[in-house]
Amino acid sequence: MVTSEEGELFFKSPSNEPVVCGIYMIAEPDKRIQVTFNYLDVPCDNGGLVAWIDGWELSGQVWPADSWDDERVVESCDRRPQHKLVSRQNAALVQYRVPAKGKGFAVTIRHLKNSKPCNIMLFGAEGVYTLRNHGETGNCSVIAISPSVVRVLDLNVGQTVKKSGILYLETGTLHRCTKRGLADYVDIGGASGLDHTRMEVFDSMCGLDSNEARRSILIACEDTVVRLVSSGKFQNSVTLAFAPLSVENIEDADLICGFNEV
Repeated sequence: MVTSEEGELFFKSPSNEPVVCGIYMIAEPDKRIQVTFNYLDVPCDNGGLVAWIDGWELSGQVWPADSWDDERVVESCDRRPQHKLVSRQNAALVQYRVPAKGKGFAVTIRHLKNSKPCNIMLFGAEGVYTLRNHGETGNCSVIAISPSVVRVLDLNVGQTVKKSGILYLETGTLHRCTKRGLADYVDIGGASGLDHTRMEVFDSMCGLDSNEARRSILIACEDTVVRLVSSGKFQNSVTLAFAPLSVENIEDADLICGFNEV
């Protein structure tokens, strides 16, 4: 199941079948997800397991893949985790296998304020979002679980703002920044799955440009991805408008994932 709600959830196994299920949780982009296990009665001896995942896993792919590590997974059986589990971004997952009829668990879900969101997952690609690196080294991303129309509204990536009199000197938007050998850039493209490190890139942008882009980018992929790569030398930010890509516009898309492989 997928839920964007706070509150308490209960699960009681209806059978002895070793079926793997999941509670996929998502919150607003500026929130984190806190899960507390109120009780857990899942025997280990017959293969029962409950796993908290800080992010999402689907079909062998994880998100956010850039910053994945073993600390993002907490596995339990017989005994519940004693501490509250808090995600680093607005998506988290509880996966479980309870092959013992009548056994199960209960969790309470809360959404907490995230003052420095880095990775953002969107369901229903509509709205305006800003990615920032907060001056830190690393990668941040927006992933929309749908084909989308993306327009860059404001770009400040890989630049130290220089002031001349009362005017800020802008470079404008530079394209194909990875081919220029620049360390800070924004990739815009899509992916056929959650692992955005495998994304197909339509363009990599950088520069300083406060003007809205003249045209939108149409991404016809299972997931639409914008990925901000930062060296830590600059205060990078990019503001983006997302909208759903209509079916009639798919054939006119700038990027159709998998097309180059055919």
